Amino acid sequence: MTRVNVTLDQETYAALERQAKRVRKPPARVAQEILAEGLARRDAAARRKKLATDYLVGRADVRALLKDLESPQLELLDGNE
Repeated sequence: MTRVNVTLDQETYAALERQAKRVRKPPARVAQEILAEGLARRDAAARRKKLATDYLVGRADVRALLKDLESPQLELLDGNE
């Protein structure tokens, strides 16, 4: 496991201590969990942003997938006429 040295201002450390007392865990463990949660959120936000960008740009593979998904519906509509 790798160690990271972080300096917190007084307000941030006080908030960390309050959170640690609330969940009955050591402050270092709570800081580790908060960091992991924050990184996961940033990764998820980056994936959502990429998906939105790909959708707006109209990537060829996205269009092909959409065409594949829509074609059975269109075939059903053609058959009912």
